[in-house]
Amino acid sequence: MTTPEFRKSSYSTPQSQNCVEVADVPGASLVRDTQNRHLGHVEYPADAWAAFLAVATSR
Repeated sequence: MTTPEFRKSSYSTPQSQNCVEVADVPGASLVRDTQNRHLGHVEYPADAWAAFLAVATSR
């Protein structure tokens, strides 16, 4: 199994203290807190994550 490649949110800035990171894997998106990587991640089905992003970015 390969290690997921996480990326910071496009809304994050270098000065930001409250960031999330996302990694796309087949059929799912993994989300974790940048400051607490050691706590692991939460896995969301790809369609649920896409629906969340659609609502969050429409505001």
